[in-house]
Amino acid sequence: MPTGRPPERDRQRRGGNTTRRARESARERRPNGGSGGRTVSRRSGKSTRPPAGTGGAFKLSSTRRAAVLAILVCAMALSVSVPLRTYLGQRDELADLESREHRLGEEVQRLAERKTELSDPQRLETEARERLGYVRPGETPYIVDLPSTPPGDSGDNNGDSKEKPWYQKLWKALTGGEGK
Repeated sequence: MPTGRPPERDRQRRGGNTTRRARESARERRPNGGSGGRTVSRRSGKSTRPPAGTGGAFKLSSTRRAAVLAILVCAMALSVSVPLRTYLGQRDELADLESREHRLGEEVQRLAERKTELSDPQRLETEARERLGYVRPGETPYIVDLPSTPPGDSGDNNGDSKEKPWYQKLWKALTGGEGK
């Protein structure tokens, strides 16, 4: 029945006698005294602490650890910046495309209404007459050309008017009303 301990023969092959005295002598030969806690110094008999390790993880000084940490932070920032920039660019592009889709949807709806409006023959004839100047065969078209100035305005003003530029007013004042 297995007990979890190697048999006596295996123990002797590995290291022979591992008695209490042999373990203690091995501990005394170690530079730190064999344990991680306080040790008794052979010379003074006082309890001393092991020297404070400045190496930390991977036996690096604090300056080197800070440099390694800074390099890791920079590497992580650089590895995140490119995908983040791509994400933000695509998000802006998506917003632009959605607004364009909305505008085009409104235009499609307006054009569909216009199409149904022009499917009526009466409306189509009215549009052709007004916008394109079409007439039916046998009809005589008349084009009335209206004057551009409203009636009652003769265009002859002797007084200073606000329509004249400042230099004309100045010239009229200098010449005593002669000329334009």
